[in-house]
Amino acid sequence: MRATTIEFDRDLLQRYGGRGPRYTSYPPASQFHEGFGEVDYRRQVAQSNEYPIPAALSLYVHIPFCESLCYYCGCTKVVTRHREQAADYLQKLFVEIALQGSLFDADRSVQQLHLGGGTPNFLDPREMRSLMDCLRAHFSMSGNTNQEYSIEVDPRGATQESIFQMAELGFNRISFGVQDFDPRVQEAVNRIQPAEVTERVVRWAREAGFGSVSIDLIYGLPFQNLETFDSTLEQTLAIRPDRLAVYSYAHLPEMFKAQRLIKAETLPSPDEKLALLELTVEKLPGAGYRYIGMDHFALADDELVVAQDEGQLHRNFQGYSTHAYCDLVGLGISAISNIADCYSQNEKHIKTYGAFLDEGVLPIVRGIELSADDRLRRDVIQGLMCDGVVAFPLLERKYAISFEDYFSAELEVLGSLEEDGLVTLGADAIEVTPGGWLLVRAIASVFDGYLPLSSGQRFSSFV
Repeated sequence: MRATTIEFDRDLLQRYGGRGPRYTSYPPASQFHEGFGEVDYRRQVAQSNEYPIPAALSLYVHIPFCESLCYYCGCTKVVTRHREQAADYLQKLFVEIALQGSLFDADRSVQQLHLGGGTPNFLDPREMRSLMDCLRAHFSMSGNTNQEYSIEVDPRGATQESIFQMAELGFNRISFGVQDFDPRVQEAVNRIQPAEVTERVVRWAREAGFGSVSIDLIYGLPFQNLETFDSTLEQTLAIRPDRLAVYSYAHLPEMFKAQRLIKAETLPSPDEKLALLELTVEKLPGAGYRYIGMDHFALADDELVVAQDEGQLHRNFQGYSTHAYCDLVGLGISAISNIADCYSQNEKHIKTYGAFLDEGVLPIVRGIELSADDRLRRDVIQGLMCDGVVAFPLLERKYAISFEDYFSAELEVLGSLEEDGLVTLGADAIEVTPGGWLLVRAIASVFDGYLPLSSGQRFSSFV
């Protein structure tokens, strides 16, 4: 079982706080290539249908539209006030849903559904119902109590009617973007969202029967300081969400055009940003939240905590998940799928995405098939990121290797991390220490076989 506490060590965070992948997949998306296409994907799906026990499914649906531009955002999005664009997009999306649904055997039920964006509640109630009807028509949507249907919602565009409709359509988890409650910070990132707006939609979600409410915050935004961010945390704790994601802002204006609208001189200094992180990791556990890993906190009785304690936690493109056994089907522009031993990604431009579907072709433009080495390294990285423990005997039996021989170079590097207190190396396991949890990406990167080849890539910082 992982260490249940975390320790903030400023010196270690400064020394190891470099840049690298977030490991929502391994290999990272930076290794996807155009040599992988629809034919490869269909073959992988067909093979997965033939497994003795085919995996259940998790669906991710990307709704890219936003009414206004948040300057910090690096997501694939379309900023528009023209609602008819959503109707046109849905018609293409329905074609993809039908094509994808036809590939999977009927006994592969959907245990998990996530609507992300963009802003999924950009869709009006009629469009939302049509989308759910289409999904149910082409996939075996589970009706059991273990299903997890989640949706990201912008509180500024939500109504009581829309929140209650989401619950009626089967959604039982809801996530609200907040980022920061301070008016000056909100103005600097072009996201004006008074606290009472957030408090109101959370109340509606509770009244509608949502079993889990999550709030997203970001530290490192313009004009944030200890006093203002402490106030944001206090206001968030007063709402008492079941889960909290507190992300580190990655300022990469050369990659994300919107971020060029943020003045670099208004951002907290590296030392100030670390102080915001220290405040967060000290304050939230004291309020009853456990650090799951990689920006995520949850109340002690949350399913994420239970899954982590039982060694069943999983990490994918939506963050941490309790559905480790599912194959992931991505739908919509830029969406990523993970079926069996492959990853694939859709076209990110709406017009080109639609052109694929007009021809009856899945809009897959890149991906990767995993080698045996990829699968082994993925298991190691998942173990570190989710459980904080990698047991050698399990992997040795699964892959017919000697862990110490196969990863001799990596274990040598980990020796220096052990000296610094990030990990403990035993005779048959690696364990992340309380001081290592905030740097788990840096620890996991030791096992990344592609990272030396990715030195020209721009990644977000580890903290």
